[in-house]
Amino acid sequence: MYRLFVLINILIIGFAMNTFSQNKFETDKIKTASGELEITFIGHGTLMFRYSGKVIHVDPVSRYADYSEMPKADIIIITHEHGDHLDTKAVETLRTKKTKTVLTETCAKNIQGGIVMKNGDVKNVYDLKLEAVPAYNIVHMRSEGNPFHPKSIGNGYIITFGDKRVYVAGDTENTPEMKKLKDIDIAFLPMNLPYTMNPEMVADAVKSFKPKILYPYHFGSTDTSKLLDLLKDFKDTEVRIRKME
Repeated sequence: MYRLFVLINILIIGFAMNTFSQNKFETDKIKTASGELEITFIGHGTLMFRYSGKVIHVDPVSRYADYSEMPKADIIIITHEHGDHLDTKAVETLRTKKTKTVLTETCAKNIQGGIVMKNGDVKNVYDLKLEAVPAYNIVHMRSEGNPFHPKSIGNGYIITFGDKRVYVAGDTENTPEMKKLKDIDIAFLPMNLPYTMNPEMVADAVKSFKPKILYPYHFGSTDTSKLLDLLKDFKDTEVRIRKME
């Protein structure tokens, strides 16, 4: 009986710690035609989705969360190989034998057994439709002719949850491919210089493809009020600011 008592208390403490870990992050819940989508805003470019009994981690990075206390992944999605998006330790902590890891060709050099998606690819993973959108710089360069994110390397992803299309852009500028997107319900767009976009670029993209909800993310020290001001008269998109520095 004593051992049973100890075991029950360990389980209760473990559950409480896991709940506390998850509750420190902001969450939003979105209704879809096939159930609720829960979005957890972990930080920077790191997100977690819960939908239809599945847990989807996007760009899990250990500096933003203790992944030993986070739910194991059914799907892990990685946008590109930079260290603030690709963390092999976090990936291995979240992986189980059933986890599907979706990544780029470059990321596959560091993580074995993944599903490689190139720009333009469309795949179904655990009944979720994933579309790989090019993510790259046009203007901002490390040096002349050397962009922070070259074309054809990184992906953004459109993930379809029921009747809702969620676009997680990765590290990119307001590219022609982004501006041609259609029927996006939720968009996560990066907004920090010199690596991605400034508020003007984000506003330009939003006015082009008109997502119903915009979450700026990966925004570092960028003043998000500038984006709110740029879009204050644009009624097609609701801008939601969360803790995603």
